[in-house]
Amino acid sequence: MAGGSKEIRAKITSVTNTKKITKAMEMVAASKMRKAQARMYATRPYVEKVKRVINHVSSAHPEYKHPYTQVRENVKRVALIVVSSDRGLCGGLNSNLFRKALPLFKQWNEQNVQIELALVGNKAQAFFRSYGGNVVATVSDLGDTPHIDDLVGTIKVVLDRFESGEVDEVHLASNEFINTMTQAPTIKQLVPLESETKNDESHWDYLYEPDAKTALNLLMRRYVESTVYGSVVENAACEQGARMIAMKNATDNAGEMINELKLSYNKARQAAITAELSEIVAGSSAV
Repeated sequence: MAGGSKEIRAKITSVTNTKKITKAMEMVAASKMRKAQARMYATRPYVEKVKRVINHVSSAHPEYKHPYTQVRENVKRVALIVVSSDRGLCGGLNSNLFRKALPLFKQWNEQNVQIELALVGNKAQAFFRSYGGNVVATVSDLGDTPHIDDLVGTIKVVLDRFESGEVDEVHLASNEFINTMTQAPTIKQLVPLESETKNDESHWDYLYEPDAKTALNLLMRRYVESTVYGSVVENAACEQGARMIAMKNATDNAGEMINELKLSYNKARQAAITAELSEIVAGSSAV
């Protein structure tokens, strides 16, 4: 019994130390999540405004059709930009995103559409290294404060292939931050750009320098870059939120395990005391 009690005490000490670690990680994730949310909320209006300006410029000049707005009839090859995290311990954040993308892969394969991958984050690279796929660009180790300059190279590889006709569509797979408890994996089409301008919305023209075509060419690429950057920033907020919840669950589970181990320890200790008393009583009776 003494040996069993000693083992239980060692387990209690080990789980208690683990609980301290997960609690600390939960608090760190909560602090980082607030900062990531602030960056996310600061980025969203810029992306939305750029797209709105593109819609107005395109509508004001229908005679010029930018390649990023022209839908190609025969889609033979698509590019998918996958935004994942660099680190784990964030629940099912990355696995849910990959699970969301796999049915789309199956659909494209059935249509004989070839897939090219541009991967952001170590987790996406590790997954598709085992799953397979034609990876044309990668970027990782962006840290807690990603910068758009770190993504420009990867985005340029994909857009250059689209402009040259090697790719017919570009899609973006990332996690959308709903709230602290909910992160939704989403896949949307980046180019060709789908207009979201409502019929009853009025349009206005701008003063351009040097001309509308040049301005639209710059805006289109800037829109794609800012959209991918916004998804990376939003994914960072999702990562910290998911990690905070995962560490909270781990802390709660550790607390429950400690209570169960203490109960087992008290039972083992009581059994040992009872056995000793029984031996004493038996010895007294023999005397």
